[in-house]
Amino acid sequence: MSKSTAKESLPASNQRMLMMSSNPLSAFDIREFACGWGAAFVNITATYPIHKIIFRQMLHGVKASSAFEELRHEGISFLYRGMFPPLAQKTLSLSLMFGVYEGTRKPLVENLNVNPYVAKVWAGIIAGTVETALMPFERIQTLLADSAYHTNFKNTPQAFKYVWLGYGFRELYRGLLPILFRNGPSNSVFFVLREEAHARLPHRDNSLYQSIQEFFAGALIGAFTSSVFYPLNVVKVYMQSTIGGPYVNFVPVLIHIYKERGCKWRNVYKGVSINCTRAFFSWGIMNMAYEQIKKMIY
Repeated sequence: MSKSTAKESLPASNQRMLMMSSNPLSAFDIREFACGWGAAFVNITATYPIHKIIFRQMLHGVKASSAFEELRHEGISFLYRGMFPPLAQKTLSLSLMFGVYEGTRKPLVENLNVNPYVAKVWAGIIAGTVETALMPFERIQTLLADSAYHTNFKNTPQAFKYVWLGYGFRELYRGLLPILFRNGPSNSVFFVLREEAHARLPHRDNSLYQSIQEFFAGALIGAFTSSVFYPLNVVKVYMQSTIGGPYVNFVPVLIHIYKERGCKWRNVYKGVSINCTRAFFSWGIMNMAYEQIKKMIY
């Protein structure tokens, strides 16, 4: 029996597994990567100023009004300072998030018969872990958004050069652990809730009503997820606001922040309200843009 005849005699599921083993990248659909990239681009350009207010609250533990006044005092020239790293990072990150998630989930369900919910959780964790490869962009964004470093470098290339040449490649990955703790679990929660909403909410014939529904579904899920994992972002910002020096572990930093802010968790959550607002609009825009781009591409 020839190899082609033997292959054709296999059951369909075994044929799919054989094809995947010979070409593991065949499970990944470039269209999913493109949809994620486009959705992130639309989102970042619309919501960056809000993100900057939240960043100042995380770093200094101040009210939104104080952070706003600080940015207003600095002027419009500094308002969009540091936008390129999140634009580059988030477009690539969302591209990986959607592309790797779907490319991982499908084989787990269709070829390995994994429980759909278990597959979604693992696919979310894997996608979130892969996203950490882009962490240097997030690291540089933190430094550019911090007023303490306004005189050290003027733009993204200078900041990369300053950190890499002055402190080494490892410095670009300071604060890795809270990002790992955040990315994987938050991705899993987001995708499980998003697909539950997609399955249970009615499909509307009117495109405007459907878009509004997609916006609010993504907005509510994103606001919930970002609020749950907010303390991890606070720890990440605190760790990344330093250049050089010893690398402190995640737990001691969290304890230090808790004690520094009067041993009150509400102070650790300072900025969560405006972060929730940003996430509401950010993930709403992103989910709606993703679905619209997906309709065009598919």
